Amino acid sequence: QVQLVESGGGLVQPGGSLRLSCAASRSISVFTMNWHRQAPGKERELVAAFTYGGTTNYADSVKGRFTISRDNTKNTVYLQMNSLKPEDTAVYYCNAEFLGLNYWGQGTQVTVSS
Repeated sequence: QVQLVESGGGLVQPGGSLRLSCAASRSISVFTMNWHRQAPGKERELVAAFTYGGTTNYADSVKGRFTISRDNTKNTVYLQMNSLKPEDTAVYYCNAEFLGLNYWGQGTQVTVSS
């Protein structure tokens, strides 16, 4: 079992920045760590992924604006979000994935509005 706790969400103006953190209850070194988001009335979508092998992938909608990183010594994954847009408004979820097992955090709300 892995417990994941997200933090760092909030209200930000368009063009602003936020950094989300996801703290895990145990080592995440073997996990692929993902950030997903779900906007009201929409399906949950994968935003960014960081494999245990060191590869990163991003949704087209956030490429060049969001950066995923991980610190295995702190059992923490981050999502740096820059140039935020109103359409980035959603609940952001951290996900740990390993051999078909999936663990999820409770989510953190990000609202981009003037």
